[in-house]
Amino acid sequence: MIPTGSFRTIWQGLDWSYLTDILIYVIPALLCITIHETCHGLVAYKLGDPTAKNAGRLSLNPIRHIDWVGLAMMVVFHFGWAKPVPVDMRNFKNPRRGMAVTALAGPVSNLLLAIVALALYGILYYPLLMLGEAGYFLIRLLVTTAYLSTALAVFNLIPISPLDGSKVLYSFLSDEAYYKLMRYERYGMILMIILVATGILGTPLSHVTERVFDVLTNVADWTNALIWG
Repeated sequence: MIPTGSFRTIWQGLDWSYLTDILIYVIPALLCITIHETCHGLVAYKLGDPTAKNAGRLSLNPIRHIDWVGLAMMVVFHFGWAKPVPVDMRNFKNPRRGMAVTALAGPVSNLLLAIVALALYGILYYPLLMLGEAGYFLIRLLVTTAYLSTALAVFNLIPISPLDGSKVLYSFLSDEAYYKLMRYERYGMILMIILVATGILGTPLSHVTERVFDVLTNVADWTNALIWG
């Protein structure tokens, strides 16, 4: 029988930092994609399309929205995607306009989430510092959430199918061109993976994301000054 003290020694000797680093990215990534996809479904439902609701996608349960490849891309490259919310544009009064508004709901919700996370960072920064390691973990969690949410918004605004930006772009095309491009939607994601993984698109995306994130960090400065002077 192994002595209890041995278990305690092994437990105390484990290095948990790698697990903390993983959680710092996985938790925000799950939150970002869940908010993104749920807002797609909510806006579509408000515009008259119940497809996402009927599929159980108006949910804050991240399991319903996870695309494992997209989640891995979010954690590794900080750009990724979730399982697309089903939308039937025929249920919209104005199909292409409804599709564009539904598509924009995702990136807009991510920018709002980033603003909320940065506002909380500014408000809670000093109290969290007093909590030691736990507080530092929460500070990193807020900053990472804000950055990944910003990155997800920027990435999805690229006008390449099936990203949200393509739905907005296609709303300005003729019906014939729109439906023709939609048929090639599945190949667009393969192209996106290659471009991001090779750095061809990843590097420019990082620069744009950092520029947007720098602007949004003013929210943290403002809330911090408002609360703590």
